Order: sequence, then structure tokens, then C-alpha cells
Amino acid sequence: MLDVRRLRLLRELALRGTIASVAEALSFSPSAVSQQLSALEREAGVPLLERTGRSVRLTPAGHTLVEHAEAVLARLERAEADLVDVRAGLSGPVRVGAFPSATRAIVPGALRALAAEHPGLVPMVLEVDPADVGDALRAGELDVALVHDYDFVPFPTEPGIDDEPLCAEAMYLASTTPPTEPGLAAWRDAPWIVASPGTRCHAMTVRACQAAGFTPDIRHRIDDFDTVLRFVAAGQGVALVPELGALNETVVLTEVALCRRTRIAYRAGAGGHPAVRATCRALVTGTAGQPGARPR
Repeated sequence: MLDVRRLRLLRELALRGTIASVAEALSFSPSAVSQQLSALEREAGVPLLERTGRSVRLTPAGHTLVEHAEAVLARLERAEADLVDVRAGLSGPVRVGAFPSATRAIVPGALRALAAEHPGLVPMVLEVDPADVGDALRAGELDVALVHDYDFVPFPTEPGIDDEPLCAEAMYLASTTPPTEPGLAAWRDAPWIVASPGTRCHAMTVRACQAAGFTPDIRHRIDDFDTVLRFVAAGQGVALVPELGALNETVVLTEVALCRRTRIAYRAGAGGHPAVRATCRALVTGTAGQPGARPR
């Protein structure tokens, strides 16, 4: 009989690439992960890993087993959802991840709605970059999370993760003066304020500028949109910001032909869990109070 916990470790190894990264993500020691994977190989009766020095990679049989593991883990999530007795009332923690502008604009209203409908639930909010959400959900650190994508940076497929649309919002070019011509090309010679490399916000700005025919002159790298707008107001450059982050009235905001879309993500198979569904409904309620976020 294959051990489900060991299947989870194999799935994480397929995603993360190294035993050390699996151990760090799941709070194990590398030796414990290696021992559990060796035990899984004995259970399977075939080699699942190829070891060369300190590196390791999955065999064809290992990749096949990972595909089955995804289905098994999703089925277990659905089984857990089916066993929840909603008549007794939902209770206990529900861990919610969100990016900063959603934490400020959407989550407070969602928490109020959740408390009114299910006072026994204890929401625990963690600000997290959307790029890290998949790992956090699979590791059980989060139950529900808000993620976003942009034009030019589509939402990637995450193994073991399901999602559903929440809202869309317009994008704006923040500057101290109105544009002299439509589009981003008017700002080709301006210094730019962008998010940190590796984030979707950073990729969106760079790709949007490249699509307009230039590479942005990046002056500052800042992730918080309120701080970005303060830098714009101080004459430090221009920036692209979503409507939920466009809260500074001292700068000029010009709508551009770009869009940010927000989705609700959770572990595959967990979408029917009553606590997850209740949280999703509450997030929809929280979004309804934001005029800039159009439901999808």
C-alpha cells in the first residue's frame, strides 16, 4: 500500500526539483525526506528516483506515480469536504492568503461577511506574493488565496491547484503630468518605478513597455503601490498601477489598455469544502464593495 504522505513528498520533489527545497518547504530535514522517498520506492517496487551524486531526478515510473498522486490528493480533499457536518456549524481556522492591495481593499469586507455568516470560523490572513501561493497551498500553509495576472503575464497553470475568477480591474499610468500622446510610448524617456524582479507586476510593466516599442528605464523597484504613488508624486518616475492600488489623488492617473484579473485559488479538490466555499462567498462580498473591481 502506498503511503499518501510519501506521495505528497514525491509530488513536491517533482515540482521543486531538489530534496533540500522539499525539506525546507515542508519543515522536514533533507535526510528525513530522503528516507521517506526511499520507503516509497520500496512500497512501489520500482525505482522512482535516479541519484547522481547529490542531484536526483524522477524516473519515468516516478513521473507516472506523480500523475496518480495528483488525482489521489485531489480525491482526498473532496472526501474531507464531503465529511464536514455543516449542520454543526463551521468552526476552526481558515488560512487566507492575499496580495497587499487585495488585503487592503477586499479582505476587510470579506472578513466582516465571513464573521456574520460563520462566527465559528477563525480567519487567519497572510500577505503573500501570488508567485508563492501554489507552494503555500500545496504545503497546507494556506486554505484559500487571492492571486492575480495581467495582460502580457497570464495566470500560470499550477499543479494541484484549482482556481475561479473573482474580479477584474483597469490599469493606470501614474505620473505628475498628463500624457502628450495616447499609450505608453509617451513615457519612453521617463524613469520608471516597477515592482521587484520575479513578480508578475514587474514582468507586466516590462512587457507592456516592450510591446509599446521601448524598454523602460527602471529607476526604483518597489512593491507597495501606495509607496509607488508617493514616489511618483515626488517626481521620481512613472508607474503602472491597478485601480485597487490607485488611491493617491496627488498624481495624474491615465487609464491604459491593460487589465489585472484576480482569482481565488485553493487546493485541487478542495473547492467544495464548506469552509472554502464560505470564504469564497465572503471574498465576492468584499469585492462588491469596491467600485474599481468588476465581478467576473
